[in-house]
Amino acid sequence: MVNLAERITDGTLDATIAQVIASNDHCKGIDRARQLGLPCTVVRRKGYSAQGDRATAAFSEDIFKLLREAEVDVVCLAGFLSLLVIPDDFVGRVLNIHPSLLPKFGGKGMHGRHVHEAVLAAGETTTGCTVHLADNTYDTGPVVLQRSCDVLLGDTPEALAARVFELEKQAYPEAITRVARGLRRSSR
Repeated sequence: MVNLAERITDGTLDATIAQVIASNDHCKGIDRARQLGLPCTVVRRKGYSAQGDRATAAFSEDIFKLLREAEVDVVCLAGFLSLLVIPDDFVGRVLNIHPSLLPKFGGKGMHGRHVHEAVLAAGETTTGCTVHLADNTYDTGPVVLQRSCDVLLGDTPEALAARVFELEKQAYPEAITRVARGLRRSSR
């Protein structure tokens, strides 16, 4: 989110951050968004008393209601670990970024350090990041773009994460531009 805000400010990403939504008051993302003066809302996942699919649907609908009110064109998930049910009017408009070359090392629970540890444990020689259109499951939507880097001898999860994050900082703005351009073309 900070990278996207910086890219918007320096003019290399033609976008506006209309709304930042987090599911937790105490996360780095919401703290950083507030420091940048961005509009922020917290929708606490734990606040939904129903169990299972109904809770996920209610949580998701409340989030998409806020996004509709903010007139958001493209939704960018970044570190948002709760599963969302994407309504029909947002299909093809929700992006997610994942720190591996999907379909490898994706799915529920595969985020952050867990991904990099799995890449190293599997003996992979290449990794990277994937920006994909989110669907109603974890990390299975169509790929928009991928960027790769070598896994180096002696890599730690932290060193690998740092290299992949540099790729993410390039890939996400490019993917946003591609998706937004496609949406503009299809609305003509």
